[in-house]
Amino acid sequence: MQTVNIHEAKSQLSRLIEAAVGGEEVVIAKAGTPLVRLVPVDQKPKLRFGLMKGKIRITEDFDAPLPEDVLATFEGR
Repeated sequence: MQTVNIHEAKSQLSRLIEAAVGGEEVVIAKAGTPLVRLVPVDQKPKLRFGLMKGKIRITEDFDAPLPEDVLATFEGR
């Protein structure tokens, strides 16, 4: 863990950002008292196809026409 005071953080922000992105914990302090932790923004997880395989079931009639009473609620009949 790397702890730096605000003044040093302002003058070396690029280096501290690179350290945080590289996995190093960077703490910024004021007068020696830790105030904040510099951490990288989480990246979106990559889309994994097949993640729900076997957990979702689609019935044979999923695209069958809706019953008249249900259809009427959508069409304002």
